[in-house]
Amino acid sequence: MLTYSLATIIVLVIALIISMFRVLREYERAVVFLLGRFYEVKGPGLIIIIPIVQQMVRVDLRTIVLDVPTQDLITRDNVSVKVNAVVYFRVLDPKMAINNVENYLEATSQLSQTTLRSVLGQHELDELLSAREELNQDLQSILDMHTDNWGIKIANVEIKHVDLDDSMVRALARQAEAERARRAKVIHATGELEASKKLMEAAEVLNKAPNAVQLRYLQTLTEIANDRTSTIVFPLPIDLIDKVKSISTPLTKEPNGGDK
Repeated sequence: MLTYSLATIIVLVIALIISMFRVLREYERAVVFLLGRFYEVKGPGLIIIIPIVQQMVRVDLRTIVLDVPTQDLITRDNVSVKVNAVVYFRVLDPKMAINNVENYLEATSQLSQTTLRSVLGQHELDELLSAREELNQDLQSILDMHTDNWGIKIANVEIKHVDLDDSMVRALARQAEAERARRAKVIHATGELEASKKLMEAAEVLNKAPNAVQLRYLQTLTEIANDRTSTIVFPLPIDLIDKVKSISTPLTKEPNGGDK
């Protein structure tokens, strides 16, 4: 009986000695408590934890990828959208991450969801679709400011998807089509304006050299003759038409019987 008790005590002592030694990986740290009070942060490598007297909590220092669930929000221009995002963060201070918040992973997730709704709800839909880089930076700075007291560093925030209703998608398509039509009209008007300026410059040059008009007539006739057409348009000078009209005007009689 004595031998059995002694063997049991030896086994318990060996088990306690073995349980004192813990091995932490390179990316892990141990927050050690002594009789319920914070003692120190240990690791990585081989550490010694006194059973019953000391307790430890493992903390992972690697970057954690947090998928923010889809959030329903209303933009500033009263458009209902669904947005989800992803948050990259890591623990910088294990002591603060364990002592200052109950569950830093859950707390960061809830904070990301509320911040996503509040920040994106202050912007219009066009900004949500075109200015994602600025919105990502705003979200990162706000989250980083709130999690600084938890010993957590927000590395990056990315908005993944912005889902719209089918009616809103059709409205955006009509808006884009109208915008393209407006640009086409502006480009056409700009071309007409430039063409009118060039024509005005050409008219000024031809006005200075009247013989150039005749050369232009001959060149136009040459171009027409090369085409396979049965119709030939021959331009006549305006002054020649005026002379013909003056010749064909009948003479009027004077009251005394003479011609005028």
